[in-house]
Amino acid sequence: MEEKVIDENKQGEALVLEAKEGNARKLYIESYGCQMNFSDSEIVASILAEQGFNTTQQMEEADLVLVNTCSIRDKAEQTVRKRLEKYNAVKKINPKMKVGVLGCMAERLKSKFLEEEKIVDMVVGPDAYKDLPNLLKEVEEGRDAVNVILSKDETYGDISPVRLGGNGVTAFVSITRGCDNMCTFCVVPFTRGRERSRDPKSIIEEVNDLAAKGYKEITLLGQNVDSYLWYGGGLKKDFKNATEMQKATATNFAQLLELVAQAQPKMRIRFSTSNPQDMTEDVLHSMAKYDNICNYIHLPVQSGSTRILKEMNRQHTREEYFELIDTVKRIIPDCGISQDMITGFPTETEEDHQDTLSLMEYVKYDFGFMFMYSERPGTMAARKLEDNIPEEVKKRRLTEIVDLQQKHSAYRTQEFVGKTVEVLIEKESRKSDAQWSGRTQQNTVAVFPKEHYKVGDFVMVKIEDCTSATLIGKAVGYSKVNN
Repeated sequence: MEEKVIDENKQGEALVLEAKEGNARKLYIESYGCQMNFSDSEIVASILAEQGFNTTQQMEEADLVLVNTCSIRDKAEQTVRKRLEKYNAVKKINPKMKVGVLGCMAERLKSKFLEEEKIVDMVVGPDAYKDLPNLLKEVEEGRDAVNVILSKDETYGDISPVRLGGNGVTAFVSITRGCDNMCTFCVVPFTRGRERSRDPKSIIEEVNDLAAKGYKEITLLGQNVDSYLWYGGGLKKDFKNATEMQKATATNFAQLLELVAQAQPKMRIRFSTSNPQDMTEDVLHSMAKYDNICNYIHLPVQSGSTRILKEMNRQHTREEYFELIDTVKRIIPDCGISQDMITGFPTETEEDHQDTLSLMEYVKYDFGFMFMYSERPGTMAARKLEDNIPEEVKKRRLTEIVDLQQKHSAYRTQEFVGKTVEVLIEKESRKSDAQWSGRTQQNTVAVFPKEHYKVGDFVMVKIEDCTSATLIGKAVGYSKVNN
């Protein structure tokens, strides 16, 4: 399992949608962690809109305050606890306000929030959002409410999620939930349950609906998208035996990619996250075949040491990862690649750390998400391995990894200088209201003067300069996608 943390500037941002006429109650919802959490918050808002709630950016006026939580690292949990303190301070002023915890942290800590700490009124796990109407009734009648039951088949494929606080250009579409990979450092299999895939028909319907609403790019989302597999008869559990299952028509991830690309040829398609052990060549060939499938892969490795990868229960070696990188570059020469990296995993030696740095030198990632190891209660690593790397060693190794990644990011952005690339305008640049900001197919941010272009346009941009994270250029005309 991998979870890519989204833009830190969006962490905790209050999510808001257009008010539904007739709704009298107000919902304030914040999300932390990965893209899946933000996608789940849209599902929650959709369900609660049918229960009379409109979203608000003002916590003080909310009838219900929800925080969608992350347990992937201790820092994320501590951030949520601080927010809960803030909620409860507001609740003392507005005693009618109810507070609930959603997501992975709710699943991990279960009723502790209610019974020991008494800081929330409601605890709802990632598979229990459809039970929110019943849980709200429990709360309104003065009882604590908790549902953290994990499901073997819930995909929320029948829920049409609202789009919260977005730019109206890009959106997430969940295709799988849960994870069957038992990486020893990760809590996700315990907080989100077993892996299950969503009916491709419902995925296409959601993508078509987004296109009709003017969205220009979607990201197919899952803990491990490459293991997506939908059988014509339904889920694996619907078959009596393996023979019956094999006879059923199946859709794998490469086929799903093609179905989505064909359904909306003028819409950009991205996906996240991939797992090195599960990515197959047919996915790469699908990417190469369709111009609207972006040439970008988030391909977490976590460590460059085969020994540490084995301790992490990653089902690939250093050498196999190199082979996959070579295959990606052979089939998609201009593919952008990003990484997740954990440093300071138990027993990691200096030699292991040097293996990570040398792997990074081989790949030269476009960008990455790098963290010190944080022991998570309940994981195999927490049960079996002593967190024996000193904090100062972890920090020093992380600094070396980050510094090397910045060097490689600068190298990759420099490769764009002098080229003309397609950019999808997403928003105004943070640094200048005279410039637009968007992304290339390789997921690299580009900024350029606004001129007569607008948000949602595909524009050809001549890259004239760069930083290690941003391309700087000038628009030279519309992309053919706009025609």
